[in-house]
Amino acid sequence: MSAARPVINVYADSGKNVASTVPLPAVFKAPIRPDIVNFVHTNMAKNKRQPHSVSAKAGEQTSAESWGTGRAVARIPRVNGSGTHRAGQAAFGNMCRGGRMFAPTKTWRKWQIKTNLNQKRFATASALAASALPSLVMARGHRIEKIEEVPLVVDDSAEKVAKTKEAVALLKALNAYSDVSSVTVATVNAVVLL
Repeated sequence: MSAARPVINVYADSGKNVASTVPLPAVFKAPIRPDIVNFVHTNMAKNKRQPHSVSAKAGEQTSAESWGTGRAVARIPRVNGSGTHRAGQAAFGNMCRGGRMFAPTKTWRKWQIKTNLNQKRFATASALAASALPSLVMARGHRIEKIEEVPLVVDDSAEKVAKTKEAVALLKALNAYSDVSSVTVATVNAVVLL
């Protein structure tokens, strides 16, 4: 496995022989800025949020009044009545059990965030450039120890793969299947399935 080079080998779908070489695209020389990638990703993820809010009446549906001062208890409003546990309990405040939350959420909050187009383009280029550094790819947990080089380029014949077993055979031929097997571990009823 080698680091990023000016030319990249294009492997045949058999995985063994090199079909041709292509020059390394300029995007792989972009500066790697994890702060901008993280910023753009966070903002873009917020665009999938749906507006939601609590009921406008939640926590306010009781006839509570403050007892005022002079009774050695906090001045928070308290539920009227007697003969039940609820009577005399504090109400309305965000610190009270059964009270409303602080600053109840509203559906008209600004849920989506505009991200500058150039920042989005920069983040995409930066993330692509980072994917060409084996150390960064391995730090993300990908199993790429056995593949020939990063980035791994396969010729167009790989697009004709239609069945899963063909795709598995292709990945095994390219020594890239260990990255797939690393995510197949599933836990069902506390039993590990491999």
